[in-house]
Amino acid sequence: MKIHPRHKFGRAFCKHFVLLGLPYSQINKMAAPWRSLCITALKHQCRSFSSTNGAQAGQIWRLSNGLPTHGSEYGPLTDLPDWSFADGRPRPPMKGQARRQKEREEFAKRVVALSSEVDMGMETWEQKKEAVKRAEEHRKTLLLKPKGHNKLKKK
Repeated sequence: MKIHPRHKFGRAFCKHFVLLGLPYSQINKMAAPWRSLCITALKHQCRSFSSTNGAQAGQIWRLSNGLPTHGSEYGPLTDLPDWSFADGRPRPPMKGQARRQKEREEFAKRVVALSSEVDMGMETWEQKKEAVKRAEEHRKTLLLKPKGHNKLKKK
């Protein structure tokens, strides 16, 4: 939003009144007492501005008690059917339930794939470690052996 460079009042004052739909010509014609009253009101209004997230309503408590962050993520109200047929047949799955089930299946497949990758990585690491150990032992066997003169002194 552009503010007219030649306005008589403060930048915040004009910005708020432009948001209310008043043109600059009307803002500049306002009386001084009205201007000071509005400026003090705007100053008090800006002090009460809060930047916290209002969507956290109970989120921290739910997480600390082992519950989902939102009430509709999982649980009996989300997962169990709302109704069933009188003869006991199960109801067809709803769109949201089918979507959540598909997401959970994809997540489980990803967990299995990643855990198998980790297992393969650990096996490869252990094999490399064993190969380095065998190479070190082989290098030690190729070193020169002590001869008879040193053997007699040790006994």
